[in-house]
Order: sequence, then C-alpha cells, then structure tokens
Amino acid sequence: MSTLPKIAWIGLGIMGAPMAENLLKAGYPVTGHTLEPDKLDRLATAGGTPAASIAEAVAGADVIVTMVPASPQVEAIAYGPDGILANARRGALLIDMSSITPQTSVDLAAAAAERGLRVLDAPVSGGEAGAIEAVLSIMVGGPQEDFDAARPLFEALGTTIVRCGPHGAGQTVKAANQLIVAVNLQACAEAVVFLEKSGVDLTAALEVLGGGLAGSTVLTRKKTNFLNRDFTPGFRIDLHHKDMGIVTDAARTVGAALPVGTLVASLVAALRAQGDGGLDHSALLRGVERLSGHTTG
Repeated sequence: MSTLPKIAWIGLGIMGAPMAENLLKAGYPVTGHTLEPDKLDRLATAGGTPAASIAEAVAGADVIVTMVPASPQVEAIAYGPDGILANARRGALLIDMSSITPQTSVDLAAAAAERGLRVLDAPVSGGEAGAIEAVLSIMVGGPQEDFDAARPLFEALGTTIVRCGPHGAGQTVKAANQLIVAVNLQACAEAVVFLEKSGVDLTAALEVLGGGLAGSTVLTRKKTNFLNRDFTPGFRIDLHHKDMGIVTDAARTVGAALPVGTLVASLVAALRAQGDGGLDHSALLRGVERLSGHTTG
C-alpha cells in the first residue's frame, strides 16, 4: 500500500488526464471523476480508480486536485450538496489547477476555510506537451505551509514551481502568462505570413529565428503547427479567449494599460467568431492569413 497522500482528481481533459497519470507513475493513489466515460476508462487503464461522482471521488482523500475549463465549472464542482466542499473531509487540501479569475480563487479559499479545508490556486503553463512530459510551470497562490506540503505532488507534474503570493496570486500570474503567450503567438503568426509571402524557406527561417533573440518556448512548441498548418488542439482558442477576458478585466480593475494585449484579445475573439474556437491557439495564423488575403481551408 502506498504511504503517499490519497489523491482525488476532478477533470480529466486534455491537461488533466496526463497530469493524473503522472501522479500514478509517481506512486500516488488516484481516484478520478469526470463527465466522459472514456476518460474514466483511460484512468483505470493507467492504474487509477474511477469514481461515479464527486462525492465518491473525494471521500477520504487527503488532496483534491481540480482541472476544469473555467470559473463556472470550478464553482459547479466545488459548491452545493454534491460538490467538493460538502463532501471532502476536514483538513483535506484542495488544489485548483484550472485557469480562472483571481477573485474566484479568493472566494473559493474563503468558503473552503469555513468547511475546514485548505486551498491552493495552482494554474499551469506548458500545454498538453508539458502535461505529458511533466515539465509544466506551476504558479501557486496560498499559504506557505500548504505550498510546502503540496510541493512533492507538484514535482511529479512540473519543473518550475513557484509560490507567487496569497490566494489568487497564482491566477494573476497565469493571466499574465496567457497575455504573453497570446501576443507571442500573434507575432509568430504574422512573421510566418510575412516570410512566406516574401518567398523565404519557412523551415530554415524558423530554425534560425528560434536560435536568436526572437526564439521562445512558444516558437519552439508551435513551430510544427505553423509549418504543417496542424491546429489539432493542445490549447483551444476558446480557452485562450476566456483567459484574455480574465487578464483584460483584471488589468482594468488595477488600472494597468494593455494596448497590445487588448488588440490581440480582439483578434482571438474574431478567430473564435469565425468558427475556429475549437482549434489550437496557434491557429491565430489563420486570422493573419485572412487579413493578408489568403483563404484558409
């Protein structure tokens, strides 16, 4: 029997499934719940225990990890008679790794404290590949002692693990991350169209750009997507649209100007309105192609 904490994992999507599997590989006992039966089958194949409900998943768990799309989903699984707060044992640690508004995290921590639960907000960056390879960047908000207790678990999921401040701080840093990624993706997309219309060998150009100051994790991870026009979702435009809403709203609240970020947010929104919301966020290339007179498939 494992002496490691018992984990309940809620949300087994593109990111959640490989992350839960990495905890299993590290020896943690994981009980999982999600709405898609095939994802529960995948968890069972990896050695986890499927649960038919949130209440069943969290019963007796030492740590509860949630990884769902947005604030409404976090609130849906956390609150109410069938939710986490009503069914988790007192003293359990709830780690929300979703990307949500900072205020939602602050409110969740306050509500959980009334039930005797500890909370960390711990959104991640690195996309599907980072989740599979366990090299995620994890930005954490919450008390130092809870962060210290959770660190071994985080080390099974990522390589850059930083406590950023109190409740909500992790989500604030994640919002900034999504701002940088979106602007970087847009710049890369514009460069690709510029290079191709100029008749340059795109493969060679992206290789040399990646080795200089223009190089970035975004360019390294998404270069193949650009070259092959492969927009199979690792992180969907729909979700980045949600995140750009979070960062622009939070920036407005604190009085921070986002002149470039606001423009890119509108371009992400336009791409979504054109029916590309289900594609990977590297599909910002399609928006630049349309603006440049190229009809995308």
